Amino acid sequence: MIPLLLLLLLTACLSLAAENWQSLIRRDHPRLFFNRDTWPAVKAHALGPEAATFAALKARVDELAAKPLEAADYGAQAAEAAFVFLITDEQKYGDLATRLLEASIDFYSRCYAEQRTVNWYSFSRINAWAAFDWLFNRLTPAERSRMGAAFLKAVEGAQPTKTRKAFDRENWGGTNSGFYSTPSLLWYAGLATYRDGINDGMAGQMLTSGYAQFVKLLEFRRHAAADDGGSASGALNYALAAYPWAEFNFFHTYESATGRNIAREWPYVAYLPGYIFWNWLPGGREFGYGDAYHTTNQMRVEGLNIHLSQSLQFYAAAEPECAAFARWLLEKTPRPAAERLPFFFARFLLTAIPNVTPAKDPLARMPMARHFENMGQTLLRSGSGPDDSYALFTAGGVLEQHKHFDHNNFVIYRKGFLAIDTGTRPEPGQHLTHYYSRTVAHNAILIRMPDEQMPRYWGGPAPGEEALPVPNDGGQRRALGSKVVAFETNNDYSYVAGDATVTYDERKCRLALRQFVFLPPDHFVVFDRVSSTRPEYRKTWLLHTVEEPRLAAREFSAVHEQGKLFCRTLLPEKAELAKVGGPGKQFWSDGRNWPLPPGYRTPDTTPLLGQWRVEVSPREGRADDPFLHLIQVGDAGLERMVNARLVRGGGRVGVRFRYGASDWEVLFGTEGPASGHVTLRKSGKLTVDRDLSREVMRQAGVYGVTP
Repeated sequence: MIPLLLLLLLTACLSLAAENWQSLIRRDHPRLFFNRDTWPAVKAHALGPEAATFAALKARVDELAAKPLEAADYGAQAAEAAFVFLITDEQKYGDLATRLLEASIDFYSRCYAEQRTVNWYSFSRINAWAAFDWLFNRLTPAERSRMGAAFLKAVEGAQPTKTRKAFDRENWGGTNSGFYSTPSLLWYAGLATYRDGINDGMAGQMLTSGYAQFVKLLEFRRHAAADDGGSASGALNYALAAYPWAEFNFFHTYESATGRNIAREWPYVAYLPGYIFWNWLPGGREFGYGDAYHTTNQMRVEGLNIHLSQSLQFYAAAEPECAAFARWLLEKTPRPAAERLPFFFARFLLTAIPNVTPAKDPLARMPMARHFENMGQTLLRSGSGPDDSYALFTAGGVLEQHKHFDHNNFVIYRKGFLAIDTGTRPEPGQHLTHYYSRTVAHNAILIRMPDEQMPRYWGGPAPGEEALPVPNDGGQRRALGSKVVAFETNNDYSYVAGDATVTYDERKCRLALRQFVFLPPDHFVVFDRVSSTRPEYRKTWLLHTVEEPRLAAREFSAVHEQGKLFCRTLLPEKAELAKVGGPGKQFWSDGRNWPLPPGYRTPDTTPLLGQWRVEVSPREGRADDPFLHLIQVGDAGLERMVNARLVRGGGRVGVRFRYGASDWEVLFGTEGPASGHVTLRKSGKLTVDRDLSREVMRQAGVYGVTP
């Protein structure tokens, strides 16, 4: 009886909480993004600090006014015209905004009547709801009722149901995605029409459902970011571009409608600048994790300025350390000269950013490595300059959005991309499904079991492509499941170990354990213990390069731009090294190439798609195989790598080498949990003599301070 009473009490409390926040919603309009009380500051900001932005906006509206309207989606333009009307009070802009809004609502209604999607993104329709809200006071009661009812019905028709399938390119994505899908419209539709007598029952249901979904989104992203930072995906072309709009737009509209700043209840958003920093390579580049295009590996910095600015407005008081770091990073993220935001009015809303002092010398406070536990990424660096070494190690995490079968993969950058993720994402195209997303396209381990049926990835064949079975690349079959079993970082080295065993088919794999040690500034030691269920299941260690590698016995090298990588195979002692790639074989898997579709905008020969790889396999079949590699990176003119030798003894194997005045020895246990030992002598003096950690070091906050 007691649990039931507690459940009833909890339900009653939740119902009361829901009733309380809804009771705060103001009855007047506008209430989306700004209201009667905040409008004077928004207007002053548009005519003052953002006068040039407003002038450009007004010019766009004037230009559109001279053109005839077509059957199209004018949601964003309707909001622009409505905003100009509110600023100028000129009826011609109100008339134009009304015509644009009516045309848009008619377009949305006809799209769903004809079973076709409006747009993959909900952004234009959110703008249209803002236009409806901003025009509310000039519309007649009949216009409000007609337009509002039709728009509500169009939103209702666009929602996922159990009785129909999504139209082609209709986005039903849920709260574990970017949430620019049709379900995101419920909040804005309900809020814009709440208790206005248009359809109060539908509006109330949409408002309640929309609120619940946004809270669910915030909870999911808070879990993903944990106490480190992050978003709903590790693919930066999503996480740092369209994804943050969901949070910031919800924060803005909740505050404008209720007067409450709900952002402070979700402080994880304030940690995002730290995640940006760790992924930012010299020249504004990124590692190319997940569903990145790999054409240039340029970070989408054009959207970072507005996201950092909004973070400052919401968190300057609640999270001062994060805000100071955001201000420091903002100064390194210039605002684009011709900025076109999906929500043009975002700049005008930034009326309350305090004068935050940038963080002082934040680089000196950063650790040498950062483990983003729920993002499934560990980032390592020797510093933050153009001559430093950078690496990304993939293991663990809770996010499946836009993630590949890439457990225990690593990417290395130093003055160029030296060990890379490969392929790109034609939509549609079997290159995406049959190569790019597969383990073979990453710096990981393959275990070849004949006749294994590999799982599908999103996407399909392009027109003219024969639909073929997914190739058996020998790779992984689960996007989630690996775990980081050890992590530590200090002033001398950084270390991470990932267990990817369960991501392979259990019929072929008993163990897939990788230990990755970064010895700054330029060396990486990679130790893999791989155990197959049968000795004949061939194991292959992969490293992908941009340029053609040069092989010499058990060593190879490759150059990209101003950087160079050397790699030496120490184990298996009887190893076969082979290079695969070149024209017609760049994307080789399971006995054939998987090229980009004919006529695709990116040529197969685009360097950063990956043109070559080196495969290392044992000559003799065994169930248990260790792989030990020493990687050295440096300038393109580096002629040779350090002399290194294999070390054995006491149930351990490892490598010993000298680099300058430093003598390194890194050993790994050959049985049991991941273990090892690091020894460093500088100029003959013992400075490091310690076991590799068997635990995962805790980190938190912008600077990764151990709690």
